[in-house]
Amino acid sequence: MRDLLKMAKDAAIAAGKVLRDLVGCVHEVRYKGEVNLVTEADLAAEQVILDAIRTTYPDHAILSEEGGTGAPLTGSDMLWVVDPLDGTTNFAHGYPVFCVSIALLIKGRPSIGVIYDPMRDELFEAARGLGARLNGRPMHVSACPELQRALVCTGFVYDRGDALDAPLRRFARMQKASEGLRRDGSAALNMAYTACGRFDAFFELHLNPWDVAAGFVLVEEAGGRITRSNGQPAGVFDGDVVASNGLIHDEVLAVLQKE
Repeated sequence: MRDLLKMAKDAAIAAGKVLRDLVGCVHEVRYKGEVNLVTEADLAAEQVILDAIRTTYPDHAILSEEGGTGAPLTGSDMLWVVDPLDGTTNFAHGYPVFCVSIALLIKGRPSIGVIYDPMRDELFEAARGLGARLNGRPMHVSACPELQRALVCTGFVYDRGDALDAPLRRFARMQKASEGLRRDGSAALNMAYTACGRFDAFFELHLNPWDVAAGFVLVEEAGGRITRSNGQPAGVFDGDVVASNGLIHDEVLAVLQKE
């Protein structure tokens, strides 16, 4: 596990350097949907990560947001789930809230999670059973005991149609129930902040596995709790995540479930 974690950390830092060097220098932007961007920075950072995985673990499978794959997704117990640039819209506009996210699923279970913020040089890391760390120091979820004193974060689906209606209603309810609610455009970084106690909870619908896979390991190893909005166990492919310090989790679920 330590060797796997080291490779992920080294790859995340190397990809982060690529992103940092390209901030303000993006010349190519294309759209995967109406508002979902991809830039040359996404592709360059992804290549750094894929090369590292393929060189070190050529038999492992890879699922990456920008389409990079290694071995077939079937036939391997080891699946790397990669987002080379979570927060592409922020990056393209020069808003410094984005990160690199790398996770390893072993037999379907999130087991390694690394999130690197190149603008703040913050490395969030966790391995199943080994705890969670921020820049080498142990980290833990917050001790906030009640939702009305909590700082919560969420995000919105790229779809501007009917799929946006439920997230907007949830946003309004949570804004009233919590001390504060933020939306800053990087689900991976939001989960890292929940793991280290900066946020007390995070929730979002219509997520992709590369948005949350690393965050699953970070939050759980930092002592937090993750479910779906209905309180049932969550998986990285479910698209519905509620993560918290555990203490306010039931209150968060109660707000989200109201209509």
